[in-house]
Amino acid sequence: MPAISRTIRARIPTESGEFHLFHYTNTSDRKEHLAVVMGDVAGKAKTLVRVHSECFTGDVLGSLRCDCGEQLTQSMQLIAAEGSGVLIYLRQEGRGIGLEAKLQAYNLQDEGYDTVEANLLLGHQADEREYWAAAGILADLDIPSIRLMTNNPAKIEHLEALGITVTDRVPLLPSINAENAFYLDTKIKRMRHMLDLPPTRNGDLANHAPARHSSIQVPTAGHAEQIARISRLAAAYFQQESRPFITLSYAQSLDGSIARTAGAPTVISGAASLRLTHRLRAAHDAVLVGVGTVLADDPRLDVRLADGPNPAAIVLDTHLRTPPDARLFERHQQVWIVTAGADSANAQALSERGARLLVTPVGEDGRPDLSIALARLGAEGVKSIMVEGGAEVIHAFLIRDLACFAAITVAPRFLGGLPAVTACPTAVCLPELSDVVYTQADRDLMVWGALPRGNQQA
Repeated sequence: MPAISRTIRARIPTESGEFHLFHYTNTSDRKEHLAVVMGDVAGKAKTLVRVHSECFTGDVLGSLRCDCGEQLTQSMQLIAAEGSGVLIYLRQEGRGIGLEAKLQAYNLQDEGYDTVEANLLLGHQADEREYWAAAGILADLDIPSIRLMTNNPAKIEHLEALGITVTDRVPLLPSINAENAFYLDTKIKRMRHMLDLPPTRNGDLANHAPARHSSIQVPTAGHAEQIARISRLAAAYFQQESRPFITLSYAQSLDGSIARTAGAPTVISGAASLRLTHRLRAAHDAVLVGVGTVLADDPRLDVRLADGPNPAAIVLDTHLRTPPDARLFERHQQVWIVTAGADSANAQALSERGARLLVTPVGEDGRPDLSIALARLGAEGVKSIMVEGGAEVIHAFLIRDLACFAAITVAPRFLGGLPAVTACPTAVCLPELSDVVYTQADRDLMVWGALPRGNQQA
């Protein structure tokens, strides 16, 4: 567990009473975590404690979208009523995803997605919070056991896993309003929160839920069949060619855009399509993206919304610009980086993170030769690769006739942004899909079809 150190304390008089504010630093996340303490708690068993994660919109602005600010106030009032206790204030905004991403999630929620779906669509976990700092603060304050003010069973489980003795749970009952009703209902149904919500003045929770998209459940009919089809084609192709079967899979708008602008991550498809993407990943040996996607989106490229193993990750990175702290290193047992040279100052740092550098001669475009790279990956036992982007990578696989299959999500919206495929030097250089099948994932259309290389060889 990372070490956390107390730096200073100061007296803080409040409307609820007089507290002392303890300031802590650490070398792990380098954030300033805090403890708001009333009374003498050292050595006191069953101390009343709230472990509160920062929420600028709720704590400072009094936003009605969540119950965070109300929980903060309630906790201080309960501590004051008891005469002693601790409020630990952890600097992990937006359930750990940060303020900017939280605001992006708010915009998605205004479109009808719930708080869990919004986080997942942005490439985050439903809840990314950690509680090692809270455990360190409780140890520093010499508190042997706590009564925890929370509605979240996961918080109790995390703290107990860190060695904290939680003797009791003290519930915090939120006020319910038209802005937070659907949010609170989602916390109960999808995050196990222990809440027994009272009826509202204007009706039940359903009357307060925002306008929703249609059901987001991924239909099994059609999707499972197409994934099985890809697996069969991939096995036959590798047996004949000894090189990976390539599936192009990405989301685009009706006008063919995959992002609003280059380098700007854009949520295009819905939650159902996102789950389907994870199922597709699980059916491939590896997932491949260009370094531009890594720098813009910092994707995990893992399988967390479906059953199955995480694929290997492959990054096309001519000049080794992949950050050693990229999130794809967190969950992948194998990360390949296809590059033109390993003499970059970043090479050692990437190797220390476990990346395998695949140095490949450059082609006419000055980038690593994809044909050679695929042959080498095949020799390493990589039988199938799902190519997710970005635009230059997708275009490169198409014009070089290296892709075998396409599984494309088309979302019912217009972006007027960056196209997946740009102009081709000749009129016939881009392929046409065959054996096309269409399925639906909520509001999105899925297009499945074989490309010429897959038809010829498999």
